[in-house]
Order: sequence, then C-alpha cells, then structure tokens
Amino acid sequence: MGIACAPSALGTAAGADLPAIEVRNITKRFRDDVPPALDDLSIVVPQGVIYGILGPNGAGKTTLLSILCGLLKPTAGTVRLAGHETLSPEVKRMLGVVPQEPAIYPTLTGRENLEYFGRMQGLRGSRLAERIEACLQIAEIGDQADRRVEHYSGGYKRRLNLVIGLIHEPRILILDEPTVAIDPHSRSLIHQRLRELHAAGVTILLTTHYMEEAEQLCHQVAIMSRGRVAVEGDVHALLARHRDDSIQISLDRDPPSNLAQALQGLPSVGDVNLSGRCLTATAPHPLEATLALLQTLGEHGVGVESLDYGHASLERIFLIYTGEDARP
Repeated sequence: MGIACAPSALGTAAGADLPAIEVRNITKRFRDDVPPALDDLSIVVPQGVIYGILGPNGAGKTTLLSILCGLLKPTAGTVRLAGHETLSPEVKRMLGVVPQEPAIYPTLTGRENLEYFGRMQGLRGSRLAERIEACLQIAEIGDQADRRVEHYSGGYKRRLNLVIGLIHEPRILILDEPTVAIDPHSRSLIHQRLRELHAAGVTILLTTHYMEEAEQLCHQVAIMSRGRVAVEGDVHALLARHRDDSIQISLDRDPPSNLAQALQGLPSVGDVNLSGRCLTATAPHPLEATLALLQTLGEHGVGVESLDYGHASLERIFLIYTGEDARP
C-alpha cells in the first residue's frame, strides 16, 4: 500500500531548492558552569531525503530535536524549516513529530487518539474521517482501532505513535528512536512506511541507536559527539571513505596443499590466512589484491562461493568518531 501526501503550498512558496531543515551554528547552554549541550552545531537536510542523527547518549540529539520542534530555544544560532525561522502556524502544519515515548492516551481507543490529534491539527468532518481510516491502514491496526490503547502491544503503540505524527500529512517528519524496543514485524513495517513516505516526497529526520537501521534507511547521516557534529555526509560516501584493508573469500572446495605458499608469495597481498575453505587477507589496495588472489585461485583449480573486500559499516564509523579517540 502506497502513502499519498498532499502537496504543501508552503514548500512551493519557499522554493524547491531550499533545504527542508537548516541548522546554523546552534549552541545551547543550560548552565554556564557546564559544557554546552550543543556547541556551534550546523547541519543541512535537503528536501526529500532520509537523514539520520546518530550519537551516544548525552551527545545532544534530544536537545537538537527539541529545538527543531520549537520546545527549546537555542542560546545562539539559527534554525530554518523550509526557509522559515519561526514556527508559524503554517510551518507547524507542515511539520510532523514522532517522539520516542509514545504520545498517546492509554484510556482512549486508537481511533479516538487519531481523532483527538487530528482535531488538534485542524482537521474536521469528512477530511478527518478519511485521514483516520488512512492512518489505521498505514499502521495496519484496523482490527484494533476500537480497543483502548492500554491493551495494545508495544509494537502497536509504536505504529499508532507514528501515524499520529502523519495524521495531517506533514512534508517534514521528525522521529526520535521510532523503532526502539519493538518486535521485528513492527520494525519492518515502520521501515517500509518510512520508505514509502520518502517516495512520496516527505523529508524525514530521525535519530536511532541502531546502526544497521541507519545504514539501511538513511541517505545522509550526521554523527554527533559532545554536542558537535563529528562527521557527516552521504552514507555510501562515508562507507567508501572508511573501508578497511580486509579481504574475505569463501572457497568452493578444499584447497590443494600448495595453495597457501602460492598466496603468500603475491606481492600485492599482505597477511594471508587459509583455514579450511575460508581465505582472509589484508592489502593496502584491496581491489588490486583481490584480482591477484582470484587469478591464483583459478590457477590452482579453486573457485569462489563468496567474496567481500574493503569492509565498512556505520557501526565501525560510529565507534571511530564517538570513542575515546573521537575526533572533534
């Protein structure tokens, strides 16, 4: 099922070339005698992308989201949503927020929650009824719509929490840990809905502690450490930049006894380890070394079942920039 979103007159007026979210030199101090929660932080979120904010606890992610949603004011710096510095009623209508703790009323039913929050967004009559039914379908909780939310599972509460943020068809969606502590089916459903929203043109900014989730969903990320952006950029570019020098090859048969010696003699290959049908190696230029390894394997009558070289992951990058040796 696809997700349709109404076009935003505000977005059109602001210009398609303007960033959806623009944070410039934000500092937030709660007390003068402690380091700032945010320290001269800047990020730019283009329209129509899924942008991830990553960082350990205490990095300033929640403070940043609170400022974007208008719950806190920065000590210094500026925030613009679609080119607007103030959260006017028009800007608020284009913004959807999904908090980490479900903002739902447990003694109301799922349908009643949607009706309440829809009315808070100015929806009435047939339009409100249409959006309630659409949101129940998006969340796949129609069979639970008239049950009190206190009886929902954790996954169903998360799904309802998501569509409450979508009830008014926002053009910018901000989510704080949208899949924390839920079952795999609900997590998969939320991932699918976020991809559908992206396909419909919605700009999505989310925080997550799940590096695999960020790697699967996000086009761009910013990794925060101690209130600042430690590294940011396109996910694929970051992974390419941080590839290591490892090579892993699974062989299709047991290797001949003379293969190990032949592999050790390759000039483009560093350390080589051959254990059963598993070959691992290191090389300063993995692609060049991989070609040499494959040629040598072929000469010894050995084929390849799988191959991976230059491994990289967001988790590894995250640890590099947020560990004790994290760069500022």
